[in-house]
Amino acid sequence: MNQLLEILGVITGVIYLWLEYRASIYLWIAGIIMPAIYIFIYYNAGLYADFGINIYYLVIALYGWVVWKTGFTFFGKKAKNGELPISHMPKSAWIKATIAYIAAQLLIAWILIRYTDSSVPWADSFTTALSIVGMWLLARKYLEQWWIWCVTDIACSALYIYKELYFTAILYAVYAIIAIFGYYKWKSLMNDEQSI
Repeated sequence: MNQLLEILGVITGVIYLWLEYRASIYLWIAGIIMPAIYIFIYYNAGLYADFGINIYYLVIALYGWVVWKTGFTFFGKKAKNGELPISHMPKSAWIKATIAYIAAQLLIAWILIRYTDSSVPWADSFTTALSIVGMWLLARKYLEQWWIWCVTDIACSALYIYKELYFTAILYAVYAIIAIFGYYKWKSLMNDEQSI
């Protein structure tokens, strides 16, 4: 049953990534379905941080949908034409993202070490903390989110091989490759948006 769920999660993940690559707002629908599947997979594999992060993914998918659709970021900024455009990360966002990553990594590692039987607390917290930051950057439609995902996907692929989640490891290896192409696709889309 777990392997069937994993295959379904992989299929949903491929659809999600294809929609993200195209900068389609419908990626957020797949972004709700995929975490619902992976909650069970990660719990059964003992990847408790990855299990927990899927609750965040559900919430951030709703946030991302609203931000992309309306351009309203809940922090006083609104896009001119309603829909949020792709943009570069400002310096302040880099600082916030770095602080959020460090805090999340340390907190998650501490929780995993203290309260779970995780055999990979530092690796699990590393990928989870990067994912937290990556999803926030995606929700804000920052171009540089692709580089965060590339690093995250490579690390996740290695972790899933170690945990014998081979289908998921392959998915994340593909994600890493597509993240590179996604960066250039979004850069082209951003340039097109700015030239209008």
